[in-house]
This record gives sequence, C-alpha cells and structure tokens, in this order.
Amino acid sequence: MSAINERETAVLGLLFDFSLYGYEIEKIIKERNMRNWTEIGFSSIYYVLKRLEEEDYVRSKNKLVRGRSRVIYSITRTGRRVLKEKINALLSENFKQISPFELGIAYMHLLDPEDAIVCLEKYLFSSQKRLDMLKELLKNSKAELANYRKIALHERPLELVDAEMNWVKRFIAELQSNREFLKGE
Repeated sequence: MSAINERETAVLGLLFDFSLYGYEIEKIIKERNMRNWTEIGFSSIYYVLKRLEEEDYVRSKNKLVRGRSRVIYSITRTGRRVLKEKINALLSENFKQISPFELGIAYMHLLDPEDAIVCLEKYLFSSQKRLDMLKELLKNSKAELANYRKIALHERPLELVDAEMNWVKRFIAELQSNREFLKGE
C-alpha cells in the first residue's frame, strides 16, 4: 500500500487541480458531500495538511486573499506521484470493511430474542433513511447531469445499503422462524 492514508488522499485529491487554503478545502468537502464516502473531519484538515507538508507532498505559502493573510497549500510533484499510487491501489483491491454491526451480530445471543429482532428492525429503519438520502443525492446528480464519478459515489453506496437491507430482512425472517439461533453457540 502507499505511504498516505485515506484522509490524506482526499486532501491531496482536492489539491491536485487547485491550490487551496484550509477553509476552502472544508467548503468543498461539504459541497461534494464527501463525508458520505470518506472520513475527514473539519478539525483534521489542518493536521492532514501539516503531515502532508512534512512529507513534502504539499507546500504552503502565505498569500493575501480578500485582504486577509491565508496559508495556501499546493500539491508537489512527489505528492502527485504518491496520490496516483494510492488511487491505483484503492481501485485495484477489495478491502476488508469493518463495521460495528458485525460486533453486534457476534454477541446478539446475549439479548433476549425479541430485543435482538427489535434492534435489527431499528437498523433497517436507519438504513432506509440512509437509502432515501442516497437516492435523493443520486437523483440530484443525474438531474445536474453530473459526471460519472459523482453519480458512482452515490450509486455504489446506494446499492450496498440496498443489498444489506435485503440481507437483514432475510436474517430477521430466519430468526423469527427459528429463535434458537439467538440462544448462543
């Protein structure tokens, strides 16, 4: 794997075409709904920029922007190379995704069977809310005639949530028909 993590990849990707200051990066992250598909908080943006600068993946310089001094960040040649390596790796391998949901499944036998089923139904409800939000984002992207990448960033998670909801529904049905599943190993 490459030398940068996903947060650093997200920031370098934003800097690939334009030099930006920290608040501009945050603004773009919000506008593009990037927090739906990458974990980067506002508070970590400057930490990430500092680390990238230490590794010579970005350079900074002070610049006057609308009468205020701003630190503007630009990607370096090394940063471009490392970013492309990371993108190549991300698109080439299916990575294990760890979800706290699996931890709940592993120990669901500690709950009363009815409580476990209620929890799974709540999970379906929250999944439906996420699915609805993703459908709306996808609809808006298609209405805007957005590029294929933006559409894919809404379409893929929508498909994954939909598939997971179908699995949870089948699992609930199995549990309801055979509650012995919930009584331990």
